[in-house]
Amino acid sequence: MDKNIVRGKVKQVQGRAENIAGAITNNVGRQIEGKVREAAGKVQEEFGRAKDQTRRDVRKANQP
Repeated sequence: MDKNIVRGKVKQVQGRAENIAGAITNNVGRQIEGKVREAAGKVQEEFGRAKDQTRRDVRKANQP
């Protein structure tokens, strides 16, 4: 598994937590930051999945 998948998931969890904390404290800026971090985590996770798939495809293509 690519490290970007794990790091992306961590960012998503951090973003959700920040979003919830912003909602509880009624801090709109913190909510927005949380949503942005969560979205960045999703992008990073998908990047990691794409890298994994590319590696699998290359290995499969190089097999006799």
